[in-house]
Order: sequence, then C-alpha cells, then structure tokens
Amino acid sequence: MRELRRRTLLSAIGGTAVAGGSLTAAGAGIARAAPQRPSPVDPNIKKLLDRMTVEEKLGQLQQLPWAVSTGPGGSETKDVEDAARAGRLGSVLNIFGAKSSNALQRIAVEESRLGIPLIFGLDVIHGLWTTFPIPLAQAASFDPEVTRRDAEVSAKESRTNGVHWTFSPMMDVTHEPRWGRVAEGCGEDPYLTTAFAVAKVEGYQGEDGSGLDSKDHIAACAKHFVAYGGAEGGRDYNTVDVSESRLRNHYLPPFKAALDAGVATVMASFNTISGVPAHGNSHTLTDILYKEWGFEGFVVSDWNGVDELIAHGFAEDGADAARLALNAGVDMEMASTDLAKHGKKLLNGGRISERRLDQAVARVLRLKYALGLFEHPYVDEDDAIDKPSAEARKAARETAARSMVLLKNDGKALPIEKSARSIAVVGPFGDSDDLLGTWTFPGAAKKFPSGKVLAAVKAAAPHAKVTYAKGVNAEGTDTGGIPAAVAAAKKADVTVVVVGEPPAMSGEAAARSDISLPGGQEKLIEAIAATGRPFVVVLVNGRPLTVGSWLKSAPAVLEAWHPGLEAGNAIADVLFGKVNPGGKLPVSFPRTVGQIPCHYNHESTGRPYSADNKYTSKYLDLPPDPQFAFGHGLSYTDFEIGEPKLSRESVSARALRKGDTLEVSVSVRNTGRRAGDEVVQLYVHDIAASIAQPVRKLRGFRRVTLEPGRSKTVRFRLGAEDFGFWTNAESGEFRVEEGAVDIYVGNSSEAGTKRRLTIT
Repeated sequence: MRELRRRTLLSAIGGTAVAGGSLTAAGAGIARAAPQRPSPVDPNIKKLLDRMTVEEKLGQLQQLPWAVSTGPGGSETKDVEDAARAGRLGSVLNIFGAKSSNALQRIAVEESRLGIPLIFGLDVIHGLWTTFPIPLAQAASFDPEVTRRDAEVSAKESRTNGVHWTFSPMMDVTHEPRWGRVAEGCGEDPYLTTAFAVAKVEGYQGEDGSGLDSKDHIAACAKHFVAYGGAEGGRDYNTVDVSESRLRNHYLPPFKAALDAGVATVMASFNTISGVPAHGNSHTLTDILYKEWGFEGFVVSDWNGVDELIAHGFAEDGADAARLALNAGVDMEMASTDLAKHGKKLLNGGRISERRLDQAVARVLRLKYALGLFEHPYVDEDDAIDKPSAEARKAARETAARSMVLLKNDGKALPIEKSARSIAVVGPFGDSDDLLGTWTFPGAAKKFPSGKVLAAVKAAAPHAKVTYAKGVNAEGTDTGGIPAAVAAAKKADVTVVVVGEPPAMSGEAAARSDISLPGGQEKLIEAIAATGRPFVVVLVNGRPLTVGSWLKSAPAVLEAWHPGLEAGNAIADVLFGKVNPGGKLPVSFPRTVGQIPCHYNHESTGRPYSADNKYTSKYLDLPPDPQFAFGHGLSYTDFEIGEPKLSRESVSARALRKGDTLEVSVSVRNTGRRAGDEVVQLYVHDIAASIAQPVRKLRGFRRVTLEPGRSKTVRFRLGAEDFGFWTNAESGEFRVEEGAVDIYVGNSSEAGTKRRLTIT
C-alpha cells in the first residue's frame, strides 16, 4: 500500500498522469477517517519504563549539544559524558564521526545503569560531505527526485559517521524573501513544498519507513511546526498571526504529507502562533499533530525553545516553561535543561502527570528501537565515509544544473558559443570556492569547498583565452577594481559576470531589509554593460533578489542559487549548453522591497488592480506583477503548450467528497532545435467561495524532456482536495462547494490558457 501511495504521489508531480489529488489529500489531511493512533507500548519499552527512575525518564527527554572542538574526555564535553554515564541523557546533537560517537555511546550503553543508547542528531540540511544545492534551489528543479537523491546520499554518509537523526527537511512555506531561512525551504507554495517534503523524508528514511535500522538511512525531522515562514517583516524568530483557515490551507499541508510518509520526528518552531508560542501550543502540537493526525513519532524543541517561553512572556520561569512545553506536546528539550532540572518537582506537585511523562519517554524509546540502537549501538569505524564519492559528486553536479533557472536570454546570448576565442570572468564569485550555501556541515566546507566558476570555464573552453578580474568585493563600497574588470571585458568575446550574496547572508538569523545585490556589484554590472561588449550575468544567492535597473542592460541572466559542491562545473554545464536549463522559480522575485509581500497565490480584493482606475489595490510607482513570477523559467529551446482538455465539464461536490476525480490533459511540444525540459503547471481558481480563495493555486506539475519536434500529452487527475479548502472553524472544517472553477495550464503562474469546470 505504501508503494502504491508513493507511485500515485510521484505521478501527480512528475510521473505519467495522475493526481494532484493523492498528493494533496495527504498534504491537507482532508480524509476524515479515524486517524491512526500511537501503537500500544512495546513490551520492551514497558519493561524499561517500569525499571526507570524519574530522573532517568527525564533524562531521556534531554538533548544536549556536543562541543565539536574537543573529543570525548575533553573539558568541554564533561557535562555531556557525566549525564550519559548517569543515564540522564537521551540525545546529543552536533556530535560527529564514528570514533567520537562510538566513544560517547559506549559510556551510555556500558556505564549507565540501564544501558539505554543515545540518539545522535546533526543538521544535515543539503548534504554532509557531498554538499548539494540549497533546498530552495532544489525546489526550482520542479523535480522531487533531486531532493530524494540528496537525502539518500546524505543519509548514507551520515549514518556511517554515527549520525542517526537529521533536523531536516524544513517545510516552512513563506511569502517573505527578506527572511534568511527562505534558502532552507521550498518557497512560497504549499503544494510544491509538500512534494519535496515527502521525497526528502522517504530519501532519508526509506520509502516505507522500515529502513531506519539500516546503515543507509537516518531519521528525518519535519520542521518547523508551524507557520514559522510567516514571521513578521521576515525577521527571524518573530511573531506570526494566522487564522485557522490560513494555518490549515497554507502552512500545515507539507507537515501532514510528511507524517503520512512516515517522518520520525517533528520540531517545534520559534514563533508565536496567534499569540501562543509554538513550544507551548497544545492546539497545534497535541490537538492537530497527535489527536487529529495520529502522529506516532516525537516532538523535539528547537534550540533553547523551551526556555525561551520565558522571553515570550508566556512562562514565569524555567519550571513553568517545562510544564507548559511538556503538557502542550513537546517530548524532548534541545539545549536548555528546564525539564531535567524541574521535572521531578513538577511531577511531585501534580503540575505534570506521570502518564504524560511516560508517554514522552516511550515515544523517544520507540525511535531508538526503530533505529536498531539497542541491538547495534555502534558504527563500524572502518566503514565510515570520509569524502564524497564519484557517484555522489555526479549526483550533486546534475542536481545543481537541473536546479538553475534561466531568467532572461535576449538574442540567445546563452549558451556561449564554442567558437569564443576569449572569455572574461569577472565578479566577486567568479573565482570563489564559497558557493556551498547556508547550513553547510563545517567539516565539509573546510575539506571540500565548492568548485570555482573560473576553473570550470577554463575546462569547458580549453581553446579559449580565459581571464579573470574580481572587480568588486562581495560586500563593501570599494569600486577600485572595476577598471580592471572593464579592461578584461573589452578584450573578450564574451564576459561572464558572477555576482550575488555570500552564503552567510542567507539562512538562520540572516534577515535582510535590502535584498538587492550587496556592495558595489550593481555598479560592476553597469560598467560591464557600458562597454557594449557581449556579457551574461550569473546570480549565486540564497533568496529572491531585487535585480535593479541593471536588468535592462543584461542580455542574459542565469539564476544559479548557491549550487553546492559542484558549483563551478554545474554553472559551466549550463553556460556552454551541455545542460539545457529547465528550472522554474519556486518563489516570486519582487521588483523592490516595498512590493513585499509579492506572491502569486494571493487573494483578490474588492478592488483588484486596474491600470485605468486609481482607486484599486496597487502602488502608484510599480506595476502589479513581480519582476519574475512564480514558475517562470526559460530554455535554450522553445515549447508550445496546447489547450487543456477536461474529461468532463461538470462534477458534483458530493461525488468529489466520496473520492470522485476528473482528468485534465494537455499536449506539450518542443518547437525548437534542441532537446530540452519544460515544466507543465496546473493552477485552479475557485471563482466564488464562502472564504476568499487565492487567485491561483498550484495543483499539479510535471517536468518533461522532449527532443526537437516531439510532443507528449501530460495528464493530471484532480479531486476534492484540489477544489476544496479549510474554513476558520477552530477544529478545522474542510469544504467542497458548488460553483465555477477555472483551471489554468501553462509554463508559469501567469498562464493564460484555461478551462472552466462547474461543481454542482
């Protein structure tokens, strides 16, 4: 059944012809059948619980950080080792390496009273030794299989080094490009995010969740629960005020899909949710996650998240924070130690119950059994993977190229002609090995930095004279190097300008109020444009950027994101046409910061935009649309997408609620002269509903590869979950209403071709 569900899911997003329906039923959680309840406590777990003291139980709910700079026996790790020896520790994060993890595990297994093994967790976000492109870039591929490959490679490299658990995937849907953590997610759409969340969970854990005890898999963690992507102003850790309808329609679907895919753990988010901090929010952590959805794993706090209930003004002190978090549904406390310190007193005072304590401990122990840690607590130090394999590098290179988006290509400036005799590479990232992206494993960044664009261009064009001039630094106002870059451009047949953000400018705690190119980089582009010589721009960045006035003068712009280990080679593959770009934007690119929020799936207003009417919703000084829309992306060839066809013109709401579906089919043809990829995208718009609906919602996509002159019919199957929505009822009510629905099919969110369906 799991395999059938997986095939149906993949068909919806990239397979032969099936359903937005299967994907989103999982994502939205609309099936109202009784959810699975946590299985009875395993006899082994029951025996352990009966033998454990209160202090040992509380210890299982404690995760402490490891000081990476010192190995076992060092002064900085003494507290962790003492806790493990006393049986008062359940997990350790940031420990790495077969030797170090085995040494600490031996203390827990061989020296503690009960010998309960530890779980070792690490932030393996987009690779361990083999750094893949950042998650936002992977989403631009519109191909969930690329993120599955990332997870499979990451899991194998991690598990052989003693890591059992990754704090990934991040599935926070966001409309906020100023938020640095947009780089860690899949952008602004819940449907796209859902598809990638499922693929990554299955890549880490195995398709049916039964592979956790193998040396090739690790436990995944769905984060951050929930609505973290809605932080005000894009400022990390900030407030989120969200209705129940928005929570269920926009933020929750990827998490429900991850649960259905068997995700082992969930991490609470730093934000408040309509005034209640996520770490103390029983509505989301218990009512929805455990009672409504039947989650069988455990919830871990984010770093210090329990103690921060005090700073939120939600808890009076550490004891109060521990009480609120545990009772709300947090099972394991990361970094802070409020529950370990105050749990026994809270229990004796009746402020937490023994039943709830045992429930949390049982959830943690269940994962340890699933991981096979009781039988095989140690890893084989001789089998530890210590570098990227040739196969892993190949996968990283292919993923990076598959994730790039051709934003502009006037006059077919790209690909660069093989006949070019001289090429100039300019810009602060042209000869940089710092293109791995945010949340890169520190050991990998030092030992395996990203490949450089300059070296890759030289390798791709061995007969051309390739010169380099930095021009400007990535940050700062010094423009003294621009004349040298201009001189290089004047002597070259074509210039490649490589600009963007340093990886440190995106990711956690990296919000930006100005998301244009930093420093003097725009001046560099303008100076190169003023030479009148051919040039192209390559962007390396971790978020959408406001590209500025220089866009008009740039013949071609390639969005390469932060591409990871094989950055240089992958960029060169696209620049020289070895790979025909087929990626699409998973986020809208605003024209200016003042246009934010700027996203395709907005609701209409009573006075929607009209160019001829001042008194409509708009800015006086900006067009209504983004600079580049969600789903936008060009190719080196041309495609023609035909008129969509519906298997029927009407369907009843009652039949849809009972599982009925309809098919949408559309033909796509490669009308150009070379093979390439097109992403066919399907959007729906409910014309009139009891709650205002987005002007468009992505409900299906498929990336297809076609030879010149060839065509293919792409089919999508839509059901209740594609036409329905959640209301603002506190407990959540899903509706499919009668009325007209427009179904759009095209190659971006701006597709104009549509068919109307009537729901009776």
